Amino acid sequence: MPEIRKGQDVVTLINVFTVAPDRQQALIDLLAEATEAVMRHRPGFVSASIHRSRDGGHVATYAQWRRQEDFEATMADPAAQAHMARAMQLATYDAHVYDVMSTHQQGADD
Repeated sequence: MPEIRKGQDVVTLINVFTVAPDRQQALIDLLAEATEAVMRHRPGFVSASIHRSRDGGHVATYAQWRRQEDFEATMADPAAQAHMARAMQLATYDAHVYDVMSTHQQGADD
């Protein structure tokens, strides 16, 4: 998986889903399926990670694309929209696009 660091020429999507605990795994499975079937095959896709909260009420995704236009084209893809429509049946979400401004790791320089 690519290293996350300042100065990369990528855009980052951070999406936090709020989900009922009994639907958390179903959402994770759906997001993994969407990533494998659609997202990772789109032009400009770099990587994606799916995270679950320990309280069961949230799922977060962290995904990167080479350019803003690549991300926007992915979101406009009917196959991607179909997966997101299914996700909306399981959860609500709050998504934003970011730039990496700094990273910090034990024993590593930024």
